[in-house]
Amino acid sequence: MSRIDDSLDFIPVRIAVLTVSDSRDLPQDRSGDVLVDRLTKDSHVLADRKILPDERDQIADQLRTWCNDPQIDVVLSTGGTGLTGRDVTVEAHRDVYEKEIDAFGTVFTMVSMQKIGTSAVQSRATGGVCNGTYLFALPGSPGACKDAWDEILGRQLDFRHRPCNFVEILPRLDEHQRRK
Repeated sequence: MSRIDDSLDFIPVRIAVLTVSDSRDLPQDRSGDVLVDRLTKDSHVLADRKILPDERDQIADQLRTWCNDPQIDVVLSTGGTGLTGRDVTVEAHRDVYEKEIDAFGTVFTMVSMQKIGTSAVQSRATGGVCNGTYLFALPGSPGACKDAWDEILGRQLDFRHRPCNFVEILPRLDEHQRRK
C-alpha cells in the first residue's frame, strides 16, 4: 500500500497553475486558489499563474511556453475539461503531450465517483508529459481540484511517496532528447 517514507528528504517541485475560463479573473478564481493553497501548503513552489480564455491555441501555446521553461516541473490547469463546445482544454493538452498518462484520468474518475457518483463521467481530466514537464488538466470546480490534489497529485508529487512517485522519474522524462 502507498505510504510516505520519512527517512527520505522532501524535494519541492516548481508548479505553474493555469485557469481556463471565459468569465473569471484572479479574484474570482476559486479553483486556481485551491491549487495554489494546496501546493504551497505542501511546500512546493508556485512558479507562475495565469488565466486564459477557452481558446485551444492560446492554451496550447501557454502549455508549450511553460514546458520549455526549465524553472517549471509541473503544469496544473483547471477548467475546460467538460463536454460543452467551449471546453477545449483537453484538446489543447493533447496537442502538446509527447506521452499521455492514461491512468490519471481513470484514477481521477475513480476518486470522483466516490464524491459525485455517476456525474464523474462528465469530466475529461487528463495528464501527460512534454519536454520533461508534467501536465495535468483538471475540472474547473474547487471540489474537483481538492480531490485531484488530495487524492492523487499531492501524493505523486511527493518524492517520499512509496512505492513510486512522479518526482523520482522527473529527471528522466526528457532522456530521449539527450540520447541523440
